[in-house]
Amino acid sequence: MGDKMKSIMHKIIMILGFSAIITVFVSCEVSNKKILRYQKLEEGVSNPTTIDELKDAIKKYGERAADVQMAVGQVGIWYKILGTRYLDQRMYGEALKCFQEALKYYPDNQNLYYYVGVCAGYMSHAALDFGGTGNTQQKYNYLKLAEEAYLRAISIEDRYVRALYGIGVLYVFELDESQKAIPYLEKAIEIDTRNIDAMFVLARAYYSCYEFDKSTEMYDKIINTTKSQETKKIALENKEKVLNAQYSK
Repeated sequence: MGDKMKSIMHKIIMILGFSAIITVFVSCEVSNKKILRYQKLEEGVSNPTTIDELKDAIKKYGERAADVQMAVGQVGIWYKILGTRYLDQRMYGEALKCFQEALKYYPDNQNLYYYVGVCAGYMSHAALDFGGTGNTQQKYNYLKLAEEAYLRAISIEDRYVRALYGIGVLYVFELDESQKAIPYLEKAIEIDTRNIDAMFVLARAYYSCYEFDKSTEMYDKIINTTKSQETKKIALENKEKVLNAQYSK
């Protein structure tokens, strides 16, 4: 084949290729237009102008928007349920991610913040315990996340006993800030007068702050409140330790 013939064939191929590209774009555009037209036919709404057309369009699109909102809300609920499943299996990292995702859908839900606090508290221990891959900074970050989550839950519902107890435990046993724990634990017991767990933590908080009289009074309250002989025994032993510390001053 001569050079001239090769040149002609090359031009023909280029023209055919360009034509194919144009055909693809045109067909895509036509396809998109068809889809939009079918959607409008299905909805019965296309550029409404009259009062009746506008009212009809609002009704139909309003129903669709309601469906979308319901679907979005359901996703948030499923994230919460999945988080609790992970929590039951002690998969705290995965649970934490799920509760944080759920908060994107329900940003004012105190229960979700409480669960974030619980998971972050557990993860603060995992940061140091598992395989040595964590560090003290990670532990601190998780503890601060737990603190922020509990406080956010309380800001939404100030009588939320579980969050009041959670922040109390965090301050007494993790952050070594027992003084901060006292008002939250006192309020928890004021709301739930038979919350033995909160009483034990509050007695410990008083003890850590050298408020020995209040600590012994709280142990007495535990002894008088609980029906468990084992719990009475533990409270009595702790009370004796407080008294010994008080008299040895």
